[in-house]
Formats: sequence, structure tokens, C-alpha cells
Amino acid sequence: MPHETSMTHSSPSLAQQALSEFAGTALLLCAVIGSGIMAQRLCGGNDGLALLANTLVTVFALFVLIETLGPVSGAHFNPLVTLLMWSKSQLAPVNQARTAIFFIAAQLCGAVAGAALANAMFELPLLHFSQHLRGGWDAAGQFTGWGQWLAEAVATGGLLFTILRAPPGKASALVACYIGAAYWFTASTSFANPAAVWGRMFSDTFAGIAPASAFGFVLAQSVGALLGVGLAGALHIEKDTK
Repeated sequence: MPHETSMTHSSPSLAQQALSEFAGTALLLCAVIGSGIMAQRLCGGNDGLALLANTLVTVFALFVLIETLGPVSGAHFNPLVTLLMWSKSQLAPVNQARTAIFFIAAQLCGAVAGAALANAMFELPLLHFSQHLRGGWDAAGQFTGWGQWLAEAVATGGLLFTILRAPPGKASALVACYIGAAYWFTASTSFANPAAVWGRMFSDTFAGIAPASAFGFVLAQSVGALLGVGLAGALHIEKDTK
């Protein structure tokens, strides 16, 4: 979720940017998983109410994190967003490949740390694989839930489209609003982020995802990202410089 930044002589160091991506992804996953656990415990089995609570917390946390950490790293918190910014040469003035690698590594580590923190706060095992199957082959060998994979393509395509089409200064609000909406109109509740898939594998709670479903989610997200970028490019209007 890139925040508008400018490369100046006082730009943050790579270490600061990587820390920003680590902390932001960790806190985002902690908010998603922690609110899911709390909602499940308080909503008495009402999954709709639990999802609503989970949605609101995610929207608020995402907006705050983009606003506060955007000036440091761009507030990607998502490997696909980092790869997009790399392709557009918007990561760093030099050695963008190294920056992308550091960002993605920080995001993946942060996702696991955020899951562990959420689990710890609710006195659950720090890291435990989720049993929440979200599309894939079940124990009987039957394929199920292809609609969730399609939903992830839609969710991720819409996210990348929103990022690319957001007017200056409005990306944080638009991204948070889009993710909140996609929680409800997609069958997958809109992970839209390989780092989120990775982190949510390690919490067998309301927001978790079984490892057996992870590859399909990430593949669908990657396809959706390409489609979203393609749609944004098709709608791009060149500015008249005359």
C-alpha cells in the first residue's frame, strides 16, 4: 500500500525501511488475527458479527499503519505491492533489487511475528498450523472451494488497481476502504497478500488458513495482481505536456 514519498537527501535508510515493513506487516497481521480471536470468543458463534468486527479492526489498523509508516517505506506490507513498485522503479534511487528482497523478507518475517504475538496475547501456542481449509484438496482427496481462489484473484486485482489509480494523498483511505469492502463481497474475505497468507497459516483461529490452501491463494493473488495492473494501465491517460 504505497504512501506518497519522495527520495531526498534525508530519505530513510534501507534498514529503517525494512524495519518499517517488518513492524507494519507484524502489526497488521496481529490486528487481523487478534481481532478474529476476540470476535470469535465474544460473538457466541455468530460468524457474521465476528466477520464484521474483524473487518472494522482491519480497516482502522490498515489506515493507521499506512499513514504512520508510509513516509518511511511506502507502507507496502505486501510482496506483490513491493514487486509492483520495483517494476515501476519506485523503491530506491539505486540497487532496487536489493531493496525489494529486503522488503519482502521483512514482510514475511513480520507476518510470522504478528501471528505469534496475536496468539501469545490470547494464551494460545505461539505458532500452530491452521486447520481452516479455504479451497484445495480435503482429507478425502476431493477438490473444493475454487470460488475462494477466484475471490483472491478479484481481491488482489482490485487492491493493485486501487493503489495505481488512487489520487495523490488518498491511497491510505482508499486502500483501507477497499479491503474493508472486499472482506464482504469476496468469498475468501480478501487476504489479497501473500505475506498475510504466510502469517495466517500459523494461527488455527478465525482468521487462519490451512497450509493446503496457501499455494492456491498465492497463485490466485499473483494472477489477480497482473490483471489489476493491466486494467489500471489500460485506463491510464497520458498527461499533455504541451
